[in-house]
Amino acid sequence: MPTDWSAIYRTTFPDLVRFLYRKVWEADRAQDLAQEVFVRALDHDPEHPRAWLFTVAANLARDEARSAIRQRRHLALIKTERPAPLVPPPDEELEQREQHEAVRAALGDLGERDREVLLLWDAGFDYDEIAHQTGLARGAIGTTLSRARKRLVEAYRSREGTDAALG
Repeated sequence: MPTDWSAIYRTTFPDLVRFLYRKVWEADRAQDLAQEVFVRALDHDPEHPRAWLFTVAANLARDEARSAIRQRRHLALIKTERPAPLVPPPDEELEQREQHEAVRAALGDLGERDREVLLLWDAGFDYDEIAHQTGLARGAIGTTLSRARKRLVEAYRSREGTDAALG
């Protein structure tokens, strides 16, 4: 006579969930595992269904624990492979911020065309894309970039000199 799984489910499911909860310490996961036990039971007709269910549940909980341990080991390996982000000392951070502001101000001193060409190039645009965006001839982009770089350096140095005279 085949096993009446619906009757066993009604009488055993709460006990099985309680048993699994004590193995995995997570209520939702315990219920999921208990359901998995009954799904697996549908393909079997054991002599002692209740004992069989608890054996399968114990095996699933053990597999779950092994999986969690592997996952923690994997995460630990990933953490050790990644270098810790470097946080510059406050004085270096201040200096970087000041340089960033000086470059931004020097860019502001440039003409619109020079600034646009430099920013497009810095954003990774190639000469054809810069030409299309600015309306300049493709052949003029190299020269325009070179002159814009020189003007940027001059504007930056000029600001450095002004800042040094003020400080």
